[in-house]
Amino acid sequence: MPRLHRVLYESTATGSTDSLLNVATILGQSQRNNSQTNLTGALVAHRGRFIQVIEGPAEAIDALLDRLRVDPRHKDLRVIDRALVEQRSFDSWSMASARVTPEVEPLLDRIVDRLDTSVAETVEALRAATA
Repeated sequence: MPRLHRVLYESTATGSTDSLLNVATILGQSQRNNSQTNLTGALVAHRGRFIQVIEGPAEAIDALLDRLRVDPRHKDLRVIDRALVEQRSFDSWSMASARVTPEVEPLLDRIVDRLDTSVAETVEALRAATA
C-alpha cells in the first residue's frame, strides 16, 4: 500500500479571489485532475491567497506542486508542512471548497501573515469548513 502524504501550502493568487467564477474554475479543474491521481484535499481563497491541503501518494503530490509552481494563477507558492499521515482528512473530496467562517478566519489570517500556525489545527479547521 502506498504511503499517504499530506501537504499544506499557501500561494499568492494572481487574479481575483473575490470572483466566484475564478475559484469555481480552479475547483472544477482540481476535482477532475485529483480524482484521476488519487489526491484529496481542500482549498480556500482568503485575502488574495490560496491555502490548500493536499493528501495522497508522494509522486502525485510532487507532480501537482510542480504544476502549481508554473500555473499563472499562482505565485510565491510556499509549502508550510509536509508529513506522512495515517488517514485522509478529506477522503470524500477530490477537492473541497472551504468556507471562510468567523471560526476559521483568524487561523487563515495567521497563515497569510506567516505567523506560527498549527498544521493539525489548520487541517481540522478546513475540514470543519467543508462540512
